[in-house]
Amino acid sequence: MQGILYEEPSIWLFLLITVIMGGWAAWMTGRAIALTWRPFWTLILYLFILGAAVRFIHFALFGGTLLSIHYYAVDTIVLLIIGALGFQYRRARMMTTQYRWLYERTGPFSWREKAPTTKG
Repeated sequence: MQGILYEEPSIWLFLLITVIMGGWAAWMTGRAIALTWRPFWTLILYLFILGAAVRFIHFALFGGTLLSIHYYAVDTIVLLIIGALGFQYRRARMMTTQYRWLYERTGPFSWREKAPTTKG
């Protein structure tokens, strides 16, 4: 895996910087975009910028390659996955709490319309 997903001598640096630190920032970015009711494509723009910041941390602290399209793509894909999960989790929660008479939660990332109730 070394050389494909990360260039550092240890996978722990990749997990720490990209997955934990960058992932937390991506999750919070997805959450913030969902909370302000912005469309999903704005999240993608922000996460491309965050991917560059994560790549810079790898370069500045651990001597990684700054201008590497391969490792930038790997970092950004990981951030996109985590950020999309944060966005969808928050959006599902918002839809089912703010519009509880219309929607019900079907899982942590999804919701559905409530079945119409019949009186009689």
